[in-house]
Amino acid sequence: MLATMLEAVPVELAMCVAGIALLLIGMAAAKNTIAAARGLDKIVALAGLSVAVPLAVFGALHLFGPQLVRDLVPRYMPWRMFWVYFVGCSLIAASLSTATGIAVRWSGLLFGVMMFLFVAMIHLRGALARPHDRIIWTIVVRETSFGGAGWILAGMAMDGWRAEGKSTLVTVGRVCVLLAAVVFGVEHFLHPTGLPGVPLVKQMPAWLPGRALIDYLTGAALLVLAASMLLARNTRIVAAGLGAWLLLLVVVMYGPILIASLLQSSAGVKVEAINYFADTLLFAGVILALASASPRRPDEMAQPG
Repeated sequence: MLATMLEAVPVELAMCVAGIALLLIGMAAAKNTIAAARGLDKIVALAGLSVAVPLAVFGALHLFGPQLVRDLVPRYMPWRMFWVYFVGCSLIAASLSTATGIAVRWSGLLFGVMMFLFVAMIHLRGALARPHDRIIWTIVVRETSFGGAGWILAGMAMDGWRAEGKSTLVTVGRVCVLLAAVVFGVEHFLHPTGLPGVPLVKQMPAWLPGRALIDYLTGAALLVLAASMLLARNTRIVAAGLGAWLLLLVVVMYGPILIASLLQSSAGVKVEAINYFADTLLFAGVILALASASPRRPDEMAQPG
């Protein structure tokens, strides 16, 4: 009965409502932190919010549109619909935890584990079966970076825990983000008209000026971030700047695309646009999570706030 009631609500409506609700909850919870931050740290303070909103959107997709994701569950697993709803509830719980800052050490850790399991059980098997398919490999890297961000947030929330455990989580998370920065940076140069951020299939609208330039700038910024991580130089500043750029793209590019898609009659078009919007917002959260775990420069540490 519950499943029937959930499926009676249009999935695109549920996804939008969930995202807006978590945005309001997250803004209320983070307003003091954002107000106290200075300069680029105001952008870094949006890391949790940028992760929480997409998780709520994807959670609603699992709960209200289970038929759209059911086939992703491996066929060898029993009770496939149970796992769809379980993942949906887990994503909603993780989004609330991340938005409010409550028990992030657990929600971030478990969300990371879930993403890594998705890679191992679903996406990596497909990538190995189709080694020349760049899209499936992009998804592998994307999900890995999402898991890495979860572990970074968990590690940063582990005050009072053993330093080794915290350091391990953050280090693994940084490696995952580094992988995404290198792979996605190169892909932006190889496919310079695709929507920027996570370089999948969808292309930028033809009406958008400077499409190739946008992808080249995004790709260059990702490669600069990778270099700064390897050299351990100015990673916080570079990551904060890249995170700000991705958030800007979410607002000025993905936002209009989303609105135009929601005005169409096809539910599939609407869900696809919402997914792309949330996907890129979550990747911005990945980059900002990295920034939050990167040390400030000595001159910045001396400043108040």
